[in-house]
Amino acid sequence: MDANTRNVGGSTAESPDESARFVVILLAARYSEDVSGVFLTAEWRDLLMLNYEVEGSLLQKLVPSGTELDRWQERVFLSLVGFRFLNARVFGLSIPFHRNFEEANLRFYVRREKENEVKRGVVFIREVVPRWAVATVARSFYNENYVALPMVHCIDGKPLSRTAEYSWKSREGWNRMWGRAHGEPAFPGPGSQEEFIAEHYWGYAAQRDGGCVEYRVAHPRWRVWKAQDAAFEGNVEEIYGSEFMTLLGTKPTSAFLAEGSEVSLYRGRRLQGYGQP
Repeated sequence: MDANTRNVGGSTAESPDESARFVVILLAARYSEDVSGVFLTAEWRDLLMLNYEVEGSLLQKLVPSGTELDRWQERVFLSLVGFRFLNARVFGLSIPFHRNFEEANLRFYVRREKENEVKRGVVFIREVVPRWAVATVARSFYNENYVALPMVHCIDGKPLSRTAEYSWKSREGWNRMWGRAHGEPAFPGPGSQEEFIAEHYWGYAAQRDGGCVEYRVAHPRWRVWKAQDAAFEGNVEEIYGSEFMTLLGTKPTSAFLAEGSEVSLYRGRRLQGYGQP
């Protein structure tokens, strides 16, 4: 986004016909035999990442089979991430009312080693979007823990300063995450915490039978701003569970904003040797 720009918005109501079309397309993909290609392209823009240091024992039961917790300087992190999902296309098709929307997710970081290759990935604890069709199909497609709630955002870009805010409405009221940064963005330095948080290029999703689905997320490196002020305000227990109430009620260990880029999500595949055949 250029300097001196302000973007404020929320997602419009879905058309039932277009939502049904979206579901049909993705469910067809769910049972396709081709697991190697790109199934979704989009832009992830204006990312806000609030990062919390956490004891590994809090997350251990959520670690998918075949992976292990990833660490930065022997420290384990959980992140609350908000961003704008833009120009989404499924198998090259643009679907009205499902092109542009917000997302907020709670995630942590894992790694998988096989045949001398290390794959660093993310695991989502809960993902919030304003599109029920997106949430429904994501649960079917990867067994990801999506929920559909009304969402709004505000991105304020000025010379040498930037503010991002994402909000979603649950039964108990509005939840809000925000961050404010100053200065010019820069690529994360090698071995930095920003590099660790932003540069995980795989996703892992635990399955109901104990298995695990692995999928690739491709994008270039992102320039980031370190946030001087950031916070989350909301009902933690309602959305994320009581085990995260204390943690998310504290000040983040770190926070930063990222420009984002075009992204490609690849079809997932089950890891062999885990869960039911």
